[in-house]
Amino acid sequence: MSPASASQLFPPLSCEYVMGKPSPQLQTLKAEFFRALANPIRIRLLEVLVAGPARSVQDLQRILDIEQPIVSQQLARLRASGIVVARGRGAATRYAVTDPLLKDLLQVAKQILNRRLVGVQSLLRELEREGPRSRVRRSA
Repeated sequence: MSPASASQLFPPLSCEYVMGKPSPQLQTLKAEFFRALANPIRIRLLEVLVAGPARSVQDLQRILDIEQPIVSQQLARLRASGIVVARGRGAATRYAVTDPLLKDLLQVAKQILNRRLVGVQSLLRELEREGPRSRVRRSA
């Protein structure tokens, strides 16, 4: 594809579009998506699902060492949000992520958290270098 045809297919975004006010429906959709991810067990489930093939509830229960009803409840929440899909029926049901980009999303989140933790570690080292502080007595 030539640069000219690429610019025709993908025109540069105008500042107005980038900075424009998004619709309330779009903001709600985004919030619901991130709310569906806002649970440590659901994050762990997704980390397993993006790393390999579709898994059964029993597989996930064994891998994560979590009780079956909890795994099922959290998978149901992820399914309701369209993040996970179920294939098959009954004990043969296997769960998988609906979009492989979820793996990238989890990796980016991990990188962001690592940067935050590095900042906290440097603050802790700085605090250790300060050593114990002498107490200031108040005059009575």
